[in-house]
Amino acid sequence: MSAAAKDLDLSVLPPEYRVAFEALKAKAARAAELEDIVKRLEHLVAELNQVVHGKKSEKLSEDDRQLTFEDLEAAVAEAREQKKVQTPGDDKPKRKRVARRNRGNLPAGLPRIEQVVEPDSLMCPCGCGQMHRIGEDRNERLDIVPAQCRVIVTVRPKYACRTCTDGVTQAPTPAWLIEGGLPTEGAIAHVLVSKYADHAPLYRQSQILARSGIDIHRSTLADWVGVAAFHLGPIVDRLAEHLKTSTKLFMDETTAPVLDPGRGRTKTGYLWALARDDRSWGGDDPPGVVFFYAPDRRGENAEKFLTGFNGTLQLDGYQGYNRLTRPDRKGGDPIVVAHCWAHARRKLKEIFDRDGSEIAAEGLRQIAGIYAVEKDIRDTSPGQRLSARQARSAPLVEAFGIWLQAQRLRISAKSRLGEKLAYIHRHWDGLQTFLTDGRVEIDSNKVENLVRPIALNRKNALFAGHDEGGKAWGRIASLIETAKINAIEPFAYLKATLEAIAAGHPQHRIDELLPWNFQPSS
Repeated sequence: MSAAAKDLDLSVLPPEYRVAFEALKAKAARAAELEDIVKRLEHLVAELNQVVHGKKSEKLSEDDRQLTFEDLEAAVAEAREQKKVQTPGDDKPKRKRVARRNRGNLPAGLPRIEQVVEPDSLMCPCGCGQMHRIGEDRNERLDIVPAQCRVIVTVRPKYACRTCTDGVTQAPTPAWLIEGGLPTEGAIAHVLVSKYADHAPLYRQSQILARSGIDIHRSTLADWVGVAAFHLGPIVDRLAEHLKTSTKLFMDETTAPVLDPGRGRTKTGYLWALARDDRSWGGDDPPGVVFFYAPDRRGENAEKFLTGFNGTLQLDGYQGYNRLTRPDRKGGDPIVVAHCWAHARRKLKEIFDRDGSEIAAEGLRQIAGIYAVEKDIRDTSPGQRLSARQARSAPLVEAFGIWLQAQRLRISAKSRLGEKLAYIHRHWDGLQTFLTDGRVEIDSNKVENLVRPIALNRKNALFAGHDEGGKAWGRIASLIETAKINAIEPFAYLKATLEAIAAGHPQHRIDELLPWNFQPSS
């Protein structure tokens, strides 16, 4: 609308023109508002594209990126709703909008509460009488009821004979994990899952319970966690034994800050992850992971944790693992090391992102060719993988090795690029292991993904309160993460397992309590 039209004196116009002019002004104002909304949506979409497709150096970490997605997607939804509300209406019939929801994703096992909405009157408008039901439309929406606390009252009636004095009969008290304690095994399982799977520290759980009028101090919840960790210990030990019977495993380690009471600050402990995942080549053994806690990163910790394991170990380039390959290795035979090509690629990517090095770019292109073969043979048998690698990958790896040596002769060993090339050279033998064994992966990304929840818990809980807390952390996280990668719901598994332990599950049948053997009740 022009400036002259805006300044027009409406009083000089006939009434019908004034009405039309006011309607035109209103439509122009709504159009301007819609234009602002569209610009906002375009800006938000551009930001989402930057998060997903932006330069690596500008990308956030996986965890931070998820938070960014949440906020940006919420803002997009808000803008869309604003646009829907402010869109000028018309009298033309509109096509029915398709609801924005995940159709078919509501599990059949969820309780259904039917709300039948009847018309105000069932009498026919023409006076024929009462109408008859000929069908119905059904819509399903997801409803969420906040965590509901309840009290289980155990009543044990007493019985006595009216004609004799032979005593009183009463059923014994049911077995509880915490005898005479407040929580059921389900309550304990909920605390464990909230802390170690959903990353809610105990003090926050205490605050959540307080909103429901339940005053349970953090220290009480900590007692429950400690009791559960103790009773679950034998299952984790058996899980570790089971994993170490394999001939190929992954291993990685991540920091686990622990409070050091003597100094009044935190120290750096470590959780070492030992994992098995043979699903990519159809292995029969179920996947699993065990987290071992150690107060430091010394290589003897890995040696101790791997006692009894003989075979191939897939890992990164940490030098503390070198002792595992020695003839005098304690706890078993010298292991075969398979090093991680993702770490080699990461070293070159760091250089390329910093200064655009063409040498680093060439190395990345050659590694991409090796990964392209892996993409083609994904989910095939070990024999097929091995044949393809020997025919297609081996020449690429050989060419990369020749290129690597040539570049090391040209580049100063003291430069950043020289250091990265030296790193790859030091691990060259381990980087070729995947060419000789079809069961071996090209990288150790699988165990790195299993370690990610530990990092999330570290961010939320800040630190463990003691070395013993670090051990409990690793123990319970082992069962939760193993349940998750076997598509087992952690709460249902832990609740059933704690109930079985309380009922005196026999030690010689402990394998029945391993996560992959859990059978959910209908």
